[in-house]
Amino acid sequence: MEKLTGLNKLKTAIFISGTGSNFNNLIKFSKIKKTPISINLVISNVYNAKGLRYADQINIKKKVFNFKDIKDTEKKILILLKKEKIDFICLAGFMKILSKDFIQKFNGKIINIHPSLLPKYKGLNTHRRAIANKDKFVGCTVHYVTEKLDSGKIIMQKKIKVTAKDSVASLAKKVLKQEHKLYPAAIMKIFN
Repeated sequence: MEKLTGLNKLKTAIFISGTGSNFNNLIKFSKIKKTPISINLVISNVYNAKGLRYADQINIKKKVFNFKDIKDTEKKILILLKKEKIDFICLAGFMKILSKDFIQKFNGKIINIHPSLLPKYKGLNTHRRAIANKDKFVGCTVHYVTEKLDSGKIIMQKKIKVTAKDSVASLAKKVLKQEHKLYPAAIMKIFN
């Protein structure tokens, strides 16, 4: 993708479903001078997602959709993205799968962060599966979103050593800490 300067930061939407720690982290990242993105919109599928509080605190436009009728919902989201002139989407703990049609409309402009070293452990319960398999390392991956779940081209990964004392909760905490470093680094890599 093209190199961006302060005046032409890429208008970005963040899609969330939960606590929004990666969203909050990306907000902080978007405030630094050299960042290639500005966060202009947050979309969620959960009305009481904790992450929406961050949008309220700094006055970022937010919209919640119920996803009961995926086709209709995605149509509404696309209208909103166009209206807000959104060029780039970051999925940050967004627990809905976007359709092939939606992804194609934003071809190459949707990225996701996943709490495993892809291609290992696509989908849910990544830390539990890593412990069950006695993995020596876990990690996180930022990748492009394609119609195949957690299968798009990898942008960056971070590997973390598993210790004998680690539990699902401790691994989740260690991986999340690395996600907060990896997501901004991956965005910088894309646009530099």
